Amino acid sequence: MNKILLLTTAALGAAAQQSYELGPDSQLQLAAPKGALTKHTLAPGKYFPGTPHNYSLYVPKQYDATKSTPFMIFLDGSGALGGGVRAPIVFDNLIAKGELPPMIGIFIDPGVLPARGDTQSRFERVFEYDSLSDRFANFLVDELIAEVAKSYNLSKDPNDRGLYGVSTGAVGAFAAAWNRPDQFRRVLSFIGTFVAMKGADGLPALIRKTEPRPIRIFLQAGKNDHIAPNQPWGTFYGGSWPINNQVMLEAFLFAGYDAKLVLGDEGHNMKHGGAILPEALRWLWRGYPAPITAKEPEALTQPGWDSRGKVSSIVSASAPWEKVLDDARSVTQANDGGIYAATGTGVAKIGGPETKIAGTTLVRAGIAGGKHITTLNGKILAENANAKGIAVTEKGDVYFTSGNSITRIDASGERTVAWKTSEIAVPTGLALSPDQAMLVVTDAQSRFSWSFQIGDNGALINGEPFYRLEMPEAGWRSEAVAATIDSIGQVYFATAQGIQMCEANGRVAAILNSPTRDRVTDIAFATQGNQDWLYAVAGGKLYRRAVKVKGVPVWAPAKLPRPPL
Repeated sequence: MNKILLLTTAALGAAAQQSYELGPDSQLQLAAPKGALTKHTLAPGKYFPGTPHNYSLYVPKQYDATKSTPFMIFLDGSGALGGGVRAPIVFDNLIAKGELPPMIGIFIDPGVLPARGDTQSRFERVFEYDSLSDRFANFLVDELIAEVAKSYNLSKDPNDRGLYGVSTGAVGAFAAAWNRPDQFRRVLSFIGTFVAMKGADGLPALIRKTEPRPIRIFLQAGKNDHIAPNQPWGTFYGGSWPINNQVMLEAFLFAGYDAKLVLGDEGHNMKHGGAILPEALRWLWRGYPAPITAKEPEALTQPGWDSRGKVSSIVSASAPWEKVLDDARSVTQANDGGIYAATGTGVAKIGGPETKIAGTTLVRAGIAGGKHITTLNGKILAENANAKGIAVTEKGDVYFTSGNSITRIDASGERTVAWKTSEIAVPTGLALSPDQAMLVVTDAQSRFSWSFQIGDNGALINGEPFYRLEMPEAGWRSEAVAATIDSIGQVYFATAQGIQMCEANGRVAAILNSPTRDRVTDIAFATQGNQDWLYAVAGGKLYRRAVKVKGVPVWAPAKLPRPPL
């Protein structure tokens, strides 16, 4: 377990600075084979239109074109090449000693959009590095790496790929790994600006809530970064840079990450970072080629661990998603005990023959997405319903969303509008509470999903925007398109941010990662034998994983415990 150094703002301001010198691993060593360094320009692409990027390539003397080669990308690459960091020399020395695998270094500078005429250029650094969206990560993968891979045999294994960033570049490096752990799993962060500039201050809370991703991260910060003797609380409008690095470390350790923070006495410079770069690289690549995997927190088994609302109380890192079906639109467990998925050609019973009910919404199985609403035995209850979401009660009442309304079909077949308003922009998914007293309605546009009480006549009453969801960094829609509820009233929403779990009080407490990079479009609990499962549709395929919670089938309503308040 990494130790956390607790700092007060007064201690930060009063800290005596040390002198940091570059050690032997940062000096030219005659015995170490020297890699080659070349300069290049990456032409403008689709992610940063009109903007070229200058970059340099370090290729070790030991490079073997017949072998898949690890690599690291250095943001603000010119700075990492300079005398205060000397990354190529460090690579030469550590590779020669066998402390790093032979690897390529890609040193890229932020783009500058050339001016037109006698005007100002557009400097892209903050836009590229400071955003939490996946734009920069995709740029690295689709444009930079793709270009370098034309000439060199770059490894496609995410465990063989590292990122380095300084200041705002540290945010960019971590955000790239966070958004694309399928591509990057090692991060070096020096004097990172995890403060309130363009949303990085929200990362600690997001890291704590989100199922851990397979990322290893080394953080360095300076105790005197933006600290002045008469302003020990910090001089920057976005917050305290050293304290926010410490908060980041605490979030990583809470969630189970392999993370380390080293605090130095310097301010916002690379004197300390440059001196410890060899140590940081050794730590980041230790144990190679063993893969980096997501793990549960060490404290999980310790006395005093509060399991409430945590990812680890829902799923285990040792039980990942597994693919069940290659074609699926929606999924549910029916009252005959079977698991059913709507496919492009009909409805398939998982583990059994396909049930040929083409183009339908399946009632009693609770499947939505078809043109008609049909019972499990094929009886059509409503034609041309075009239901987006569906919920079925124990009594046989059916609720479905279509357009901006929620329609109810009672057990006798009578069809009425249960609720219609403009307050929910895009009503989509429906989920009944275990006691069937409430109906959750998702809004695919807003960050809020709604809770309604079901009245005596089946109408929806006393609606509130009760559940506040996390929103994607890029885009303006939550994409909350489906929901399901467990036995203690925790609601699981399929969203653009993954599967967000709200406690019964309406707060997001945990976020499960999607089975793939595709967003989840439907979810459902199911019990098979002694195992409880969460099923999810993503990218048109059906997945499942074992869970530690239980769903409540509509044919067996259950009372709810009092929610945490």
